[in-house]
Amino acid sequence: MKNSLALVVTCLSIWPASGLAADSMNLAYLDIGELQSRMESGTLTALDLVGFHVRRIAELDKAGPGLGAVIEINPDAFAIAAELDRERETEGPRGPLHGIPVLLKANIDTGDRMDTTAGSLALQGYKAPDDAFHVKALREAGAVILGKANLSEWANFRSTSSSSGWSSVGGQTRNPYSVDRNPCGSSSGSAVGVAAGLTVVAVGTETDGSVVCPAGLNGVVGIKPTVGLVSRDGIIPIAHTQDTAGPMGRSVRDAAVLLTAMASHDSSDPAASDHPGVRDYTAKLSTDALRGARIGIWRGYDGADDSPRIDEIFGNAIEALGQLGAIVVDPVKLEILEEAGDAEYEVLLFEFKADLNRYLAAGGVDPAVDTLAEIIEFNREHAELVMPWFGQEIFELAEAKGPLSDPEYKTALENSHVLVSGLIDAVMQEHDLDALIAPTNSPAWSTDLVYGDRWSGFVGSSSPAAVSGYPAITIPMGEIHGLPIGVSLFGLPYTESDLIAFAYALEQKLDARQPPRFSSSVDIDVE
Repeated sequence: MKNSLALVVTCLSIWPASGLAADSMNLAYLDIGELQSRMESGTLTALDLVGFHVRRIAELDKAGPGLGAVIEINPDAFAIAAELDRERETEGPRGPLHGIPVLLKANIDTGDRMDTTAGSLALQGYKAPDDAFHVKALREAGAVILGKANLSEWANFRSTSSSSGWSSVGGQTRNPYSVDRNPCGSSSGSAVGVAAGLTVVAVGTETDGSVVCPAGLNGVVGIKPTVGLVSRDGIIPIAHTQDTAGPMGRSVRDAAVLLTAMASHDSSDPAASDHPGVRDYTAKLSTDALRGARIGIWRGYDGADDSPRIDEIFGNAIEALGQLGAIVVDPVKLEILEEAGDAEYEVLLFEFKADLNRYLAAGGVDPAVDTLAEIIEFNREHAELVMPWFGQEIFELAEAKGPLSDPEYKTALENSHVLVSGLIDAVMQEHDLDALIAPTNSPAWSTDLVYGDRWSGFVGSSSPAAVSGYPAITIPMGEIHGLPIGVSLFGLPYTESDLIAFAYALEQKLDARQPPRFSSSVDIDVE
């Protein structure tokens, strides 16, 4: 964190000052389309845009409310932006991402001067051998990789009593709507960075809920793609059957622009055999997109029996679906058995050990550890720094697992991935549905490093799409005591174009997103 702050100060010292900082609240929340218009007119440059966001990180992330969303600023960001400005003048823009700052979760490889750590001191100083496949695609599209975002260490797969958004490299990420509350995880910094205007858009990763939950709690849009749509190359893994990178933005359109660039086909990724090829995920955006669409209302999500306020907000969203011309099928029964959740956990334990050891064996520059076993030992030796609040019992459970040829693993895979995808397929076919919809999250809970995340009454609908590997998108649905609540649409594989279009129409109707207030606590009015 100290090195990151020093880099911010250094970057600011070389940035040519402009009058943009005085317009911070306005510029911070402009969308990609407006930023491109200003750059095309010559009233804004990519260099200005990078400088503005670096200054905002200094003001809000490293000082002010101390959001803790950014681990590292790209030391080459200014040079990249300046070159893109020159290219715009001589050759024109490459596309809608030309000169746009993008923040990456710190478990995503970049073949540059930044570390790839997953938030762990065990990997501090580790330089990946090259860019992740989707990062290469972003650079080719003209994006400026602004830096690395904080996260729940090891993508929240180290301890059952962790505090989401905490890592031994970056400390605790805070929710900008109420800084004493949690941002969810594991893509905590990515979501907070977008919500607080520290970046224009960001990339997170998800195994189960790690894009949609922080997006929901921080009032932004998050897309969890079909596994294989975005290459899994260059992501520090949990589990290959469920891992994917996904875009975050303050609007559906911005997230769709980012996905369009990220979703380049990687023929070497075994999960991409059915990849639909190049698509423009903004092409179907229309306020009429829901007209005639059959949307199933899933009321059996986690926490559904203890959420009257969420039910009220969800009811408004369902009413909006009808007003937009959707055919509402209410309710639909999608019963995910507890046994499927237990089986999913077994799959994650087996795959984490195998996939992480494979990732580490591929090597980069100066890795301190080569295996999960060595990470466990490193953590024990540096427990005061790495484990001051919670342990590594999940690591130890994973290390005890056998190879992926183990019959226990194969049975668990059948009882999770195969079973859940079959259930979704069946309910979609039975009701002839185009998508399912459910609340994404409950209000953010208070951050508690001593006891960890307090999940009492937590609402979550991420598991069906996550376990099956199917796509999902969350958008802001409303607020409870100023804390954002999201709503998720999910469906069959590679139906992102339709889901994004549905989400766009609903987003325009609800108009629910409010900028964060950076409050120190929740303001509750008592009459």
